[in-house]
Amino acid sequence: MTDTFGVHASIAGGLHNALIRSAQLQCCVAQIFTKNQQQWRCKPLEQKVIDEWLRHHKQLSFGKTVSHDSYLINLASPDQQMWRRSLALFIEELRRCRLLGIPYLVTHPGAHLGAGEQAGLGRVAQALDLAYDAVGPCKVITCLEITAGQGTSLGYKLEHLVQIICLARNPARLGVCLDTAHLFAAGYDFRGRKYAAFRRQLEKTVGLRRIKVLHLNDSKKPLGSRVDRHDHIGRGLIGLEGFKPFVRDQAFSDVPKILETPKARTADGRDWDEVNLQTLRSLA
Repeated sequence: MTDTFGVHASIAGGLHNALIRSAQLQCCVAQIFTKNQQQWRCKPLEQKVIDEWLRHHKQLSFGKTVSHDSYLINLASPDQQMWRRSLALFIEELRRCRLLGIPYLVTHPGAHLGAGEQAGLGRVAQALDLAYDAVGPCKVITCLEITAGQGTSLGYKLEHLVQIICLARNPARLGVCLDTAHLFAAGYDFRGRKYAAFRRQLEKTVGLRRIKVLHLNDSKKPLGSRVDRHDHIGRGLIGLEGFKPFVRDQAFSDVPKILETPKARTADGRDWDEVNLQTLRSLA
């Protein structure tokens, strides 16, 4: 198990079970929610939960693990009560990653809800600064995820991510997560020969070294649709030619490549995670 492919794994029955399930898929990287992502409140992590996670992480020889924060969080919200509630939950997400030794926390920049993109981007940067102030010494890197751009969502332009990073007091604490389905829906075409131009665009904006996590998902919706709908690898509108460049690019050789494709089984009873991983590995 030496590649950097992984899946978003269920934590049902305990956080460590996500590592067990990932190892069964021959993965040594994984992405998880550290709590129920549909709830604002959560119990503090018990020491026995932390110890069990760390023990399995070591025993199963896992590499870099990734956490995705709650979809409830909106650090760009113009509503002060919502913004403060989102900030409090994000602080908890950071703390949980620190306790578990998870190096990367993926977050969506949020939605400005009509207040305007510039105002929203400023609020995100302010929230990130306050969160790290609250947590104290912390090696966890927050990875700003590119979005499809539905509604008033921010982050559908690489420049949005750059702006947040530049506005933050300590840019070294921030990274980028590229999601292929989101990129495609946002209008970025990286398929086949178009990857070279897209790569140059990455270099000029966020920079290749800033990219800490890849989400590899096909898209049910067309290029530039601004609609986020994930599909199985090679079964959507991106196609296999859109994934070959990412898995073969040496700049991303050590970057966790996470599947967030639909959880289901094929007609012949195979786990779709297993099928999608096999497809990606065949392209490498």
